[in-house]
Amino acid sequence: MATSSQTLTIKLENLDATQRFAEDLALIVKKEDCICLTGDLGAGKTTLVRATIRAVADDLNLEVPSPTFTLVQQYDLRIPIGHIDLYRASDPDEIFELGLDEILTNGAAFIEWPEIVEDELPKSRISFNITGLDSVRDIEISGPEDFMMRLDRTQKIRRFLDNNGYQTAHRAHLQGDASYRHYERISVDGLESLILMNSPKISGSPILRDGLTYYDLAHLAQDIIPFIRIANYLQSIGLRTPKLYETDLEEGFLLLEDLGDDKPVDIQNIPYTERYIAAIDVLAHLHGQDIPSILTDDVMEPYSIPKYDADVMELEISLLVDWYWEFKTGSIIEPQQSGVYFQIWRELIHRMKSAETSLVLRDYHSPNIIWQSGESGLAQVGLIDFQDAQIGPAAYDVASLAQDARVVVSGELETQLLDRYKSLRLDQRHNFDPVQFDEAYKIMAAQRACKILGIFVRMNKRDGKSEYLTLIPQIERYLIRTMAHSVLKPLQKWFDEADLFRR
Repeated sequence: MATSSQTLTIKLENLDATQRFAEDLALIVKKEDCICLTGDLGAGKTTLVRATIRAVADDLNLEVPSPTFTLVQQYDLRIPIGHIDLYRASDPDEIFELGLDEILTNGAAFIEWPEIVEDELPKSRISFNITGLDSVRDIEISGPEDFMMRLDRTQKIRRFLDNNGYQTAHRAHLQGDASYRHYERISVDGLESLILMNSPKISGSPILRDGLTYYDLAHLAQDIIPFIRIANYLQSIGLRTPKLYETDLEEGFLLLEDLGDDKPVDIQNIPYTERYIAAIDVLAHLHGQDIPSILTDDVMEPYSIPKYDADVMELEISLLVDWYWEFKTGSIIEPQQSGVYFQIWRELIHRMKSAETSLVLRDYHSPNIIWQSGESGLAQVGLIDFQDAQIGPAAYDVASLAQDARVVVSGELETQLLDRYKSLRLDQRHNFDPVQFDEAYKIMAAQRACKILGIFVRMNKRDGKSEYLTLIPQIERYLIRTMAHSVLKPLQKWFDEADLFRR
């Protein structure tokens, strides 16, 4: 039997219920999931698998033939899927000939009639035993704790939608970010489109020091309250964020306005200059506000905006020596080298004490900017990711946009954006110091680059998200360009001596 922490029985009373369950399952299936389906002939095993594959593809018309004669059908989808039918198999060795190990390494497997090879299957397999008569089916599900938790979570989302009047909602995967949050696009009868944010409360994170986790030390959001509070504030100063329709504060579910998919870059990820300029206008407007340290309203408890202070900055730049260094060199950094690195950064961060501060959105770049073609002015720039906003150096978000990790922002466009920003700020406040801003911009651009280099390596090594490695060369190029500023000469010397960029 498959190892499991619990068993759950789900009743499917008609084909619509099967389709709903297939959508729920498609949103949680992941690499290395081995789902074994048992049940009599006609129990509905193939029907469920076919509906799940189509839901993963988000294509109800996808051709999904039965693998009864071919034994295996493979689908190169968001999660690669192998559909295996062993009804005609006679030899347990056939499971190896079908390449199950390779299928599970790259994606997930659905196996019908697994009984013949039960002893050869992974101990972490997931079991679906289907019974019932006519159109009513019971599915007894057992599996590892991780899968059962994912299943429980997706069913809670379905109940959240049902309880708020979206019983006919179609759920589809939406590309998420690099965090623990996940997103879905919710459509109702093909007419209404909404976004569901699935943001469970953070728990169980490892303690780093003083009884605090990385989320505690970095002052990052650990529930959905910051998103709601910052969204309301940004709207109050005339900026465009999604409207909030339904919330479940305890579970961490938000149903939001769908701002669309139109980004500030074209299909080849080349920036639209006018859209980047509009995005810099938003930052100039935001940084011209007197930001309250505590947000209050008549509905929720007062929210104290965290500080993006020296402790947070130093914690972030440590990611470079913790993760990136070993990735580039193949060895752990020597204490003397890391000591020099941290001393350089302490001096740079100290210089930031006199820099202008504002609300720092933290991830102000192309994936989180949705272009609103039907709007005008500042409202053309839709903002969707700001739950980790803090009070800190205003220059940080300017660097986040002008050195977008996923886009090649040329030196010419970067200069154009900075000149535009400084001109707008001078029009707002005559005490704005463009020279001081230039220094703060270079320091924060370098700080952000060092942090991101560590994060991208961590995403690959810890979370198996190798796609982030392809972004590293662009960040390295930005950092090399930034370190030409005189204030960063000590950091440039440290990188040159370490020879990291030539490895």
